[in-house]
Amino acid sequence: MAPKRTTEIDGNGYNSHDVPLNSQDRPTSPLVSVPRGPPELDLSRFQDESIITRDVCIIGGGSAGTYAAIRLRQMNHSVVLVEKEDHLGGHVNTYDDPETETAVDYGVLYYENLPVVRDYFDHFDIELEKISILEQNSTQHRVDLRTGAPVGPAEGNMLLALAAYTAQLLKYPYLNTGFNLPYPVPPDLLLPFGDFVKKYNLEGAVDIIAMFNQGAGDILKQTTLYMLKYFGLDVVQSALGGFLIPASHNNSELYGAAREELGEDVLLNSIVTYTYRNEEREYAYAVVETPSGAKVIRARKLIIAIPPRLDLLKGMDLDELERGLFGQFNNTCYYTALARIPGFPEDIQIVNRATDTVYQLPPQPAVYVINTTRAPRLFTILYGSKDHMTEAEVKGNMARSVMQLRNTGLQVEPPEFVQYADHSPFLLTVPPDAIRNGFYRHLNDLQGHRKTYYMSATLNTQASAQIWSFIDGLLHTSF
Repeated sequence: MAPKRTTEIDGNGYNSHDVPLNSQDRPTSPLVSVPRGPPELDLSRFQDESIITRDVCIIGGGSAGTYAAIRLRQMNHSVVLVEKEDHLGGHVNTYDDPETETAVDYGVLYYENLPVVRDYFDHFDIELEKISILEQNSTQHRVDLRTGAPVGPAEGNMLLALAAYTAQLLKYPYLNTGFNLPYPVPPDLLLPFGDFVKKYNLEGAVDIIAMFNQGAGDILKQTTLYMLKYFGLDVVQSALGGFLIPASHNNSELYGAAREELGEDVLLNSIVTYTYRNEEREYAYAVVETPSGAKVIRARKLIIAIPPRLDLLKGMDLDELERGLFGQFNNTCYYTALARIPGFPEDIQIVNRATDTVYQLPPQPAVYVINTTRAPRLFTILYGSKDHMTEAEVKGNMARSVMQLRNTGLQVEPPEFVQYADHSPFLLTVPPDAIRNGFYRHLNDLQGHRKTYYMSATLNTQASAQIWSFIDGLLHTSF
């Protein structure tokens, strides 16, 4: 969440994400051809030292995969965690500013104030502190970043609208963890969120929901189910009462501690090229390319902790059921950057709003906010789009938006980008008809299918705290 949340508030967004099993490319389309099966597995070509046997193999070392690895070891299961990057953390992005020796988070920023968060950090003796993001010291300026025109305050009474919104959330307690939907699915959950807002007079809450649901695309057109999941009860309570952050103000501290604890059970800079999951075999197998050569992981259970999109699962021996479900996903796209912006004041926040749209929400693709950070002269820029964009396109649009601030009287210069992260695919969704016809019931039934379990944000929500709660429940019942 933000404000790739961990709620994670990412800078906004909530979180876990890793990437493809065998590709460095970012996804561009859900309609990707996936091989029907890997080549035959020939263990004779691997030396004994290249065969790793564990109880569980976890693919993806973001928020979900790292948490699952730590919890499984606490439960006395042996694990191996495969991560394509050179570090753990997924949507957690931290820059160590050499000028000030300050750690600056520009991905996940905040965590919901929940026992699962406190317990996880306590495990590593990492101190937490509470922060209220609604009472930050910076002055908010609402600007149409297409033109630089000032935009007035949000309309309506936010607190009254939030109370009405909370009353709606309380009608659906099963949304707190996972997608355990009743049948038939309540019609209100399948409405476009803009229609849901009008039906229940929630207009005064739209602005704050938009602030927290960054990365979710056009929220008024999104299906209400996803918006209620994204901005759920725990988020509302933490928004009003305060989120948690590490006292060090460095979210990567958590993942550094996890990396140290897991030791040789983590394979960094490694990519799964094939999996072999035969119900008649005692083990599932994964062939992994690592910096020290190809290895075979032999595990009793496999956890997929990356978004289950077809283009991210190349190399997996998917069956027709898995392929049919995963092929239905659409997604939004989300990007974060850290930049020096000469002439930008240190004590303001720029919120992008529009002068000519409903609820003043800016048409996407668009910058969400420009925020100050703990390091002088460093600013985060958060950006969203429906379709995937290249790094050059995103940075170009970010720069043009920044330069519109000259029309407000700020004598800014073009941003000098220091860091950039593409958190796409972000929010994975399916159409209302698929939800109505039992999509999530079938998706949940995949847990344990062919020795495989799915534990990414897609099975719950982008908030890390919610991901961890979901994983705790699944580990308790299935491991």
